[in-house]
Amino acid sequence: MSVPRTYPERVPCWVDTEQPDLDAAANFYGGLFGWTFSEATPPDAAFRYLIARLDEQDAAGIGGPSGASEAVASEPAAVSPGWNTYVAVADIKQAVPRVEAAGGSIIDPPADAGEGGRSASCIDSEGVPFRLWQPKRRLGAQAVNTPGGWNFSDLHSADPAASIAYYTRVFGWSFDDIGFGTMIRQPGYGDHLAATSDPGIYERQSGVNAPPGFADAIGWLIPLEDGEEPHWHVSFTVADRDDSVATAERLGATVLSSTDDDWTRNARILDPQGALLTVSQFTPPPG
Repeated sequence: MSVPRTYPERVPCWVDTEQPDLDAAANFYGGLFGWTFSEATPPDAAFRYLIARLDEQDAAGIGGPSGASEAVASEPAAVSPGWNTYVAVADIKQAVPRVEAAGGSIIDPPADAGEGGRSASCIDSEGVPFRLWQPKRRLGAQAVNTPGGWNFSDLHSADPAASIAYYTRVFGWSFDDIGFGTMIRQPGYGDHLAATSDPGIYERQSGVNAPPGFADAIGWLIPLEDGEEPHWHVSFTVADRDDSVATAERLGATVLSSTDDDWTRNARILDPQGALLTVSQFTPPPG
């Protein structure tokens, strides 16, 4: 039996999307990534939440108002579609003051999410939303870095220096300029993975000449492109970028751009309800 993936404090651990038409979103992402879904909320809940699963492992969440399919056609959506990133904390009540002391704010105070854990919605000092997660029964995403699974959440920032100052103070992250990008690391995360759910992480990364410290990587800090709003941007691993793009378009998504670099083949897409995400094919350089 595999060891569950756990997330030390201050490591991003979960992603979800809120959509005005939950059933339509589930159909799209099920078709794109092969997800299946289980209900995490009671049948009479005003706001439904689905756990997306990949190969029987938790992959992500989809939330939305009950009865959205009937309401969407006749009235404006009550939910603005988008992807959210959660950072693991051991004690959410202790984490909230750190968020505020560094210049951020709390939008939704800590609250129970059923038996899964406790969450809070925050905004950083530059106005970028993120969330906190104190796990109970749900430890965080289990299907990661595999086709159909979460890959990274990257911070797209209008003021990288201010973002570095904020997240260093709140979470103690390191920001490493490695030439082709700025890697965000939680020191010690690689050692945690090697000792728990990913014992071969260092050998595997050595085999593809990964940058020093990559085992601790939790994302990338990326300057904004023209017309882009600051946000935490969610990427999912796919086996073939072009095949996934074709599937996304067939299911009603809009492809905004496709790029190739030394390590990945990426495409930025808007899902049919307007949530932004990236699909990413890992293509490491030879040698």
